[in-house]
Amino acid sequence: MVYNIITLPVSLFFIFLGCLQLLYAIILKKRYPKEHNFNNSIIVVVLWIVTGVLYPFFYSKYSENIEWFQMLSTFFICVVTPFILFLILSYQYLFVSRGKPELKERRSLEAFIKEFNKTKGEIKVHSSHNIFTDVYRKSWHLLPAGIIILLYIFAVYIWAGIWGGDQIWGITGEDFGRFLVLTVGMSGVLCFAGLDYLRLSYIFDDRSLYHLLPDVVSNLLAKSLKENEIYEFAKSTALCLAFVPIFLFPIGIFAASALIAAIGDAAASLFGLKFGKRNFPKKSGKTIVGYIAGFLASFGVSFLALWIFESNLETGKIIILSFGGAFMFLIIDIWSPKIDDNILNPICCAIAIGVLYYLL
Repeated sequence: MVYNIITLPVSLFFIFLGCLQLLYAIILKKRYPKEHNFNNSIIVVVLWIVTGVLYPFFYSKYSENIEWFQMLSTFFICVVTPFILFLILSYQYLFVSRGKPELKERRSLEAFIKEFNKTKGEIKVHSSHNIFTDVYRKSWHLLPAGIIILLYIFAVYIWAGIWGGDQIWGITGEDFGRFLVLTVGMSGVLCFAGLDYLRLSYIFDDRSLYHLLPDVVSNLLAKSLKENEIYEFAKSTALCLAFVPIFLFPIGIFAASALIAAIGDAAASLFGLKFGKRNFPKKSGKTIVGYIAGFLASFGVSFLALWIFESNLETGKIIILSFGGAFMFLIIDIWSPKIDDNILNPICCAIAIGVLYYLL
């Protein structure tokens, strides 16, 4: 595939959003040097740009039929999604916040931090609530991977396999799956990022649009954010963007890596929190039980994904590939770099599984 008048708007749009995030990151780093993780922001900026650059290359071949679906995808990503966000902001401004100074005070960064600290203080008192909060956070990480995999299954096994849509529309089920995943996934990233740009607009002081952030979004963030994440972009954006480059791998490798990032990480966190008693390293909050649970869960979901989507592989090779992905997850978990593991886990695990896939 190549850049053309159809794919170029999406590529340029995502590169622009990467530059916009860089501007935000520079200001956040300047104003909140201790709270803001600038390294994470730079990596996410790179992922925005990589997404824009790679966008035309996901389809297997060029044809007029694929071109039609690309036009539809570009329309949803560059027109429909921004228009929906615009309608949300317009409604909040015209019918919710205009002429209500008390609402602006209630919808402020200071008020959010106060409510956030109150919520977290209550959670610390009850360990069961702490586990519930972690489950809540991790479920949001599973959502993007689950939607992508379900869309691909629908396209290949139902749309093409049962309904025969490939014969009607002249594209393969795999390419229709890529169309669905790219359209829904990239539109979803825009929604997450758009709301984050709105939330973090408090850095512009008098020109802040923070008060236009809907209460339902603010409440969700209060339950899911960690303290340092108040001054950073939400993890959902970084996780979704990290899925983009690994979508170039065969679907089995993509599914295994995406599920490791969601389920492996969740198992390590939840089992470590519930049953872990021996920390390693000692000053770390991570436990031996958490490492074991994360490794086993990563191996299990990798094996399942490869067995379903790469059924042509021998069982022995699937076991080796699954072990490679799980071992890479374990290394990152023990290493605990200052880079967000929502970025490292899917990309590094996909590379590890991919190298073994092509070498063996």
